[in-house]
Amino acid sequence: MGLPLSFEFFPPKTPEGAEKLRGVRQQLYALKPEFCSVTYGAGGSTQAGTFSAVGEILAEGVAAASHFSCVGATRASVLEQLHTLKAMGVRRLVALRGDLPSGYGAGGEFAYASDLVAFIRAETGDDFRIEVAAYPEIHPQAKSSESDLRAFVAKVQAGADSAITQYFYNADAYFYFVDEVQRLGVTVPVVPGIMPITSSTQLLRFSDACGAEIPRWIRLRLQGFGDDTASIKSFGLDVVTDLCERLRSAGVPGLHFYTMNQSAATTEIVRRLQAS
Repeated sequence: MGLPLSFEFFPPKTPEGAEKLRGVRQQLYALKPEFCSVTYGAGGSTQAGTFSAVGEILAEGVAAASHFSCVGATRASVLEQLHTLKAMGVRRLVALRGDLPSGYGAGGEFAYASDLVAFIRAETGDDFRIEVAAYPEIHPQAKSSESDLRAFVAKVQAGADSAITQYFYNADAYFYFVDEVQRLGVTVPVVPGIMPITSSTQLLRFSDACGAEIPRWIRLRLQGFGDDTASIKSFGLDVVTDLCERLRSAGVPGLHFYTMNQSAATTEIVRRLQAS
C-alpha cells in the first residue's frame, strides 16, 4: 500500500486476554506495521501491563511505542520509567498528559503534556522518538479551539517528533487542523488515528467520553441497524475504508489504527486499500 501503518493495543486484564492479544498481534504483523503502541491507564494504573505488552511486542521483532502519561507523576518516577523503557529497547514514546483517575485531585509535577515532552528531551536527548496527541475536533477540556491549537504547538516546540490524532470520521476536520498548525509553523507529521466501526454502542459510548464527533448521518444509520451486527460491521467497513481512501489520496503521512485488540476490521480495511 506504500503508506506507513501503526496499530494501537490496550494492556489485557486477564491471562486469557493476553493470550488472545498475542494471536491478534500475529495477524496484524502480516500487514507490516512501522510500530505498535500500547495504552496506559488513568494515572498510570496499567503501567505493569503496558510495559509487559510492550516487551512482548519487541520480543516478537516489531518496534513498540509505550504510551507514557504524567498525571500524578514526579520527575523521579518519570525518570525511573524512562530508564526502564530504554533498557527494554523501547525507542518510541506516545507522551500524554493522561486522564486523572476518578476521585483524584490534580497532582504530580507535570501540568501539561508539553512539560512532559520537554522533560523527556532534557533528560534523554534523542533516545526516544516522541509522539504526541492531536485533536482535530478539539480536546474536550480545551477552553477554545485557539487554546487547543496553542497547546498542540507547545508540545511540538517542546520536542515532539510527530503526532497521532484522536479518531474522527470527518476528514475535513483533520485537513483543517493540519492547515491551522502549519500556519502556526508546525511541520511535524500529523498521522490520522483511525477507529474501525464494529459496534455502534461501543463507538457511541467511546465517542461521548472522548469528544470525538460522530457525524449525524453515521449515527442515524447505526441506530437504524439496531442489533444487526452484520450490517453494522459491513457499513463500518465501507465508511472507514472511504475515509482512509480520502486521507491517502490527500497524502497523509501514515494511518494509525485503534484496534481495540481485534484484528478482523483493521485487516479488511487495509486489504481493501491495497486492492484499490
